[in-house]
Amino acid sequence: MRLVERDVELAALRDMLRRAARGHGGVTVISGGIGSGKTELLDAARELATESGFLALRATGSWAERHSPGSVLGQLPRYAGALADGSDVLARALRRVGSMRSDADGGAFERWPLDPATTAALYQFSTELVRISEQAPVLLCVDDIQFADALSLHWILQFVRVLRTSSIALVVAECTLSDSVHPHLHAELLRHPNYRRLNPGNLSPDGVTEVLAHHTDAARAAALGAACHRVSGGNPLLVRALVEDQRHSTTLSGAAPELVVGDGYADTVLSCLHRGRAPALQLAQVLAVLDEPDPGTQLPAHLLEQEEAVVEQCATALEEAGLIADGRLRHPVARAAALRNLSVHARRDLHRRAAHVLYKDGASAVRIAPHLLGAEHDLESWAPSILREAAERYLAGNRPADARACLDAALTASPDDGERVALKAQLAGTAWVLNPSISARHLDDLAAALRDGRLPDRHALMLAKHLLWHGRFEEAVEAIERMGERGDPDPSNAAEIRATRELLSSTYPPLVHSAVLAVPSASGPAPARGADDDARIRAAAALTQVLSCGPSAAAADDAEAAMRVLRLGKNTQEWIMCAVAALQFADRFDAAASWCDHWLAEARARNVPLWEAEFSSMRAGILLRQGDPETARRLSEAALAKVSAKSWGVCLGGPLANLVQAATETGDFAAAQEYLDVPVLDGMFSTRFGLYFLHARGRYHLETGRPYAALDDFSACAELMRGWGFDQPALVPWRSESARAHLALGDRDRAHRLVREELSLLGPDRTRARGITLRVLAATGDPTDRVGWLTRAAEILQGSGDRLQAAGALADLGRAHRETGRPSRARPALEMAARLAEQCGAKPLAVTVAAELAQIGRRGARTTGDSAERAAAVGRLSGAERRVAALAAHGHTNREIAERLCITVSTVEQHLTRVFRKIGVRARRELPAEIVFDMAD
Repeated sequence: MRLVERDVELAALRDMLRRAARGHGGVTVISGGIGSGKTELLDAARELATESGFLALRATGSWAERHSPGSVLGQLPRYAGALADGSDVLARALRRVGSMRSDADGGAFERWPLDPATTAALYQFSTELVRISEQAPVLLCVDDIQFADALSLHWILQFVRVLRTSSIALVVAECTLSDSVHPHLHAELLRHPNYRRLNPGNLSPDGVTEVLAHHTDAARAAALGAACHRVSGGNPLLVRALVEDQRHSTTLSGAAPELVVGDGYADTVLSCLHRGRAPALQLAQVLAVLDEPDPGTQLPAHLLEQEEAVVEQCATALEEAGLIADGRLRHPVARAAALRNLSVHARRDLHRRAAHVLYKDGASAVRIAPHLLGAEHDLESWAPSILREAAERYLAGNRPADARACLDAALTASPDDGERVALKAQLAGTAWVLNPSISARHLDDLAAALRDGRLPDRHALMLAKHLLWHGRFEEAVEAIERMGERGDPDPSNAAEIRATRELLSSTYPPLVHSAVLAVPSASGPAPARGADDDARIRAAAALTQVLSCGPSAAAADDAEAAMRVLRLGKNTQEWIMCAVAALQFADRFDAAASWCDHWLAEARARNVPLWEAEFSSMRAGILLRQGDPETARRLSEAALAKVSAKSWGVCLGGPLANLVQAATETGDFAAAQEYLDVPVLDGMFSTRFGLYFLHARGRYHLETGRPYAALDDFSACAELMRGWGFDQPALVPWRSESARAHLALGDRDRAHRLVREELSLLGPDRTRARGITLRVLAATGDPTDRVGWLTRAAEILQGSGDRLQAAGALADLGRAHRETGRPSRARPALEMAARLAEQCGAKPLAVTVAAELAQIGRRGARTTGDSAERAAAVGRLSGAERRVAALAAHGHTNREIAERLCITVSTVEQHLTRVFRKIGVRARRELPAEIVFDMAD
């Protein structure tokens, strides 16, 4: 037998056996918690003794036989079979012992009035053992002596006195988690000159790793050792249980090692607890109910109705056994195991009593609340206020699920109607960030409470936003109007109304013309940009500015400045969304993506599902404008997985539009149709998100050959955007999209007028919307101007960062070059378009480009090796050289390049000379696609 980290104990046992063999018998007590390896040491002692010629006799105490006289003594003769005569003598002596009464008090054996015959039998038994030891040394092993019957303990107590001059060694094992043997036995053992006590401790982390290495490979053992030690406390029995759990786990091979804590561990924990003292099991159950670090001894003692000293003793034993650490069961599986045999009624009663004691002791609300939740029913009058306080603490600590549970319980327990209204409002607001559908059931009651004047004003705006989310616009307007009618002088409420007004004007534009934006509490017209200290107002105003007037550097700067001040919370999240959207529509895609990633990570860290879903959907919208429909689709699907479609209310248009557009651009038209079949609220089309949906659906209709249906959707966008004062192509370029539909119907003139109208709105800035419009203009205008328009469109779109739109412009440019008889110029554009389309996962565009390349044919095509070599050479160009080469490849003269880049003509010539030498070309027309479309801003 190979024992880990037991060298000291084995050496002590060997020494004891050597002394006994020389006629100096001794006593060794192995004391430890359940599962600490006491039995393994006894077995090791027997093996060592047998190898040294000892007669090894063994007995084990049993809880079931603790009142059966001689139950331990009766086990010894069975191991003396090698000495037939001695065995018979021992058996005859024990027959007399067995005739004693079986109802003796096992806890008071020293007061027994033993009759002379029994005394004589025990004496004969001892004498025979001494006689046998004269033939061969004897080892007596008694395991679980704490369960030994009283008569056997009495005999051991008497027999210990003759060991010192005999060749007999006695080794007993006792469990510290169980009732200790009688103190007289320990006192007698301590008097023995050859007495020693062994306390095999739990295994160290290295020891646990060594045990694991005996059952698995060294790398996996090293990876699991620390976790296994943390869960088992180093208890050898629990370690073996965990080894079995790993053996029966279904972990995939090759996966990162992860400790499996399963049924084997749970059963072993429960077995350990049942083998110990009854108070120890009860303490483990109480600790499982309390489930808090270091609860002390006073509260458990009160719940157990035990002395604190007893509780402390049991806690020490449980800790030594590796079952608890810092007053807490080491693993949730251990906690579940401890509670397995505790009835629901008993568990609730413990929670109720714990809450009562903690409340009387002035404990914090967050410490009392879990027990009020565990009690479930029959809560005391003070419970609702404690639960409300705990909910506020949980919200501050980013634990909305716990806060919701507290408010739900408080609502159930509160008998006061006024308090119940406030609780419903708090519950609705808390449940909202988890799932808006959860809070929807309270909206009717809250709306009625507002009309009756029972809802506090601080909850009215929250109610209005929730009503808007669910498309109940008239009720939302009524809610805010009632706030205004009250004329609340509280400055914080007035500030809240101003911030909400700015938010609603950009998200629910139809409310712009309602009384909601002119309530008295708002104190006059909306403040000008930058005039209010509230960063939320600045953030929402930035979005309104972009939607009303188009991309603006000032608005984008305001949005970023606001986000630097704001911290994500229930009173800021919607305004932060506005700020990110302002950056998105201002063509600040990199900044928008960076900020959105930041807020998304924070939402995940705070475990707020709604925020995570909304920021995921927004990030998907940004990705679509960057030409990455595949990633956008994955994020939008994740958003709907986090919060179901029915819970998105009127905002469902956001993720659905992303999914429809992404599926359309990647050629998955069947999926796009499935997304369009998802039911939506009519109120969605009165929001900004309805515009996104109409735009995406129109594009789907256009790509699937239904231009009339597409025109209907784009016309609906036009009507809404004009009515709201948001007629900016940066939001939805409905004119250029409508122009594409008119082109499909053969109405080139109408298409051209729409595109020209859109260009006049855009101005001279090189925005993404301008690039899209120029691309459509090329299709509607004079064919002789097509190459120029498309070249500019490709430059702008690539500079904006939209790879997919740039790929489309390059494909159109390649086609234009081919149709004008310049295949050498067409190929680089088409090759770059093909590469970008593949990167974007845009299958329809990739197929179109492949067909164009096929029409040009393979003549003059570069080999793969040449392309790779050219690409590597382009990578060695400096930034200045790439800018000059790109402009030269587009047909600009040296002087035009110099003027555009603000450098001298001589510098241009020097750059071109170095470019030609590095790439290995002789003329501008030979420049590779990689440089032809490396556009300068």
